[in-house]
Amino acid sequence: MPSTKKLLPDLFVSLLLLLSTLYYAFNFVDFSIPPFEDAAMIMRYAQHLAGGHGIVWNIGEAPVDGATDFLFMAASAALIKLGFTVGQSVRGIGFASHLLTVLIIYWTNRRVHNGSIPFSFLSGLYLAVGTGLSYVSAYFGTPFFALAAASTWTLGLLLMKAETPPLWLSLAFALSGLVTGLIRPEGVILAGLMLLAVIVMRGLKPSISIIIIFGVVFLTLGSAYFLWRWDYFGYPLPNPFYKKGEGGWSWGTYNASMLNMLRLSLPVVLAFILGFRSKETMKTTLAYLLPIVGFAAVFGLVSDEMNYGARFQYATVPLALMSWIPLVRGVGRVALGDSSSPYRDPMFEALNQVSVRERSVYVIALIGLSAGILYYSWFQNCSLMSYQPSCDRPYERDGRLEMAQMLADFRGKGYVLATTEAGLLPYYSGWTAIDTWGLNDQFIAHNGLSVEYLDEYKPHIIMFHDYYSPLVPPRLTEPNLAQRWFGMTILLKTYAEENGYVLAAVFGDSPYDTHYYYVRPDFEDSTRLIEHISEFRDYYYPTTGKRSINYAKYDDGP
Repeated sequence: MPSTKKLLPDLFVSLLLLLSTLYYAFNFVDFSIPPFEDAAMIMRYAQHLAGGHGIVWNIGEAPVDGATDFLFMAASAALIKLGFTVGQSVRGIGFASHLLTVLIIYWTNRRVHNGSIPFSFLSGLYLAVGTGLSYVSAYFGTPFFALAAASTWTLGLLLMKAETPPLWLSLAFALSGLVTGLIRPEGVILAGLMLLAVIVMRGLKPSISIIIIFGVVFLTLGSAYFLWRWDYFGYPLPNPFYKKGEGGWSWGTYNASMLNMLRLSLPVVLAFILGFRSKETMKTTLAYLLPIVGFAAVFGLVSDEMNYGARFQYATVPLALMSWIPLVRGVGRVALGDSSSPYRDPMFEALNQVSVRERSVYVIALIGLSAGILYYSWFQNCSLMSYQPSCDRPYERDGRLEMAQMLADFRGKGYVLATTEAGLLPYYSGWTAIDTWGLNDQFIAHNGLSVEYLDEYKPHIIMFHDYYSPLVPPRLTEPNLAQRWFGMTILLKTYAEENGYVLAAVFGDSPYDTHYYYVRPDFEDSTRLIEHISEFRDYYYPTTGKRSINYAKYDDGP
């Protein structure tokens, strides 16, 4: 164990990392924005669980696992139960997870890889100013999953280096991998890939005890959880997986996932390329690439919808940042140097052996390179969404939020909303909601939307998003109807018109991209709701932030 004196530089740098991250968070991240549409779904589940209703989409109905971030949702519910608001709970977990992951990256590079202070610091800072806090701002639990992945990978790296790994280390690795899988189901795949990387580095025979402990943990605790969730929800996998994976393997989604993985960690890609320079480093490179590339590849099995800011691939970033230093050690002594002692800084030792002029040039060049790398990491916040207005604000004002807040005045009356937009509208309105796409509805996910299913609920409001309007009517051709989203919205539109619903509004800043609102005319508040919706003045379209036009005024009827 290093003495306290030897730890002081690292403790100081850790404090500097925390302060830098906090400074960046409160000066360059917009925490005034409302939840992103998809993040509001998890918030609804957490709120219901904290209220004692179970893991349900609609209070009083059967459980449904639409919140794929299971452990994040449960942890948020626990904090809500303690008195925190839903927003404070969700963002608090994400923010704390981000800070801890930054520290894990620094200490893993310093103590596991014997990396230099500057490059270990740069690795942590790269994550600090990246997209992590943007996920927190949008109310996603992505940093929580990344923290679990980083913790598991750190323990895996320790297992690779230990000649005779102690029982506690193998057990900690397995338990951390299990937690990763409990946060998100694909975490099981990621943990398995990390185990495979350990086996590649150690060899099969020296890894037998690690494999046994890993298997026992997953077969006992993991199976117990799996069987519980199967019994509780009625299906083995989270509900969205059945909807998002029904198309099978997609090369388009695979390519997008691999590009996201490369884009998020591009500055360290060169290190992995250099890792193939010799047989000695190639083995390490392949082992380190296994969980990164393998994890990104599995997303070819599900659609890319809801992948805000490449959040599905974000967990690969801390793994890459904790893996690059050993791959370039020895390439350039001045750049990284080398040392057998973990408490000497090889970079500074190398710089001390050159002239003052050379040293100054190297330092200036390294500072410039570091600034460019950090700028690149920050710049990823500029492409979180295809319609993002600016780097500091990922999305504009969203009329669905104001509409939901208006609908909240009618909550508690048993009203039902059928909608394709299952985030802000259901969460803030508090209405019973049918997610017509099926991410939060088991029947629709497995059987599709039908007229009979709508008849069971007789929704009071039908709302959907598509790319037509009264000015640009939908083209009911066979190829168009074969598209699942288009076919769904046409079913909703036809159902509303055939059952006498009133078209209250068709909001959009273009007639080619709109939100339809139909209201059933035969209940107590129908007249008021038709009036409120049709005269709604603050419906800002989410993709542009512009005040919408109500194209329903141009409707001539069916």
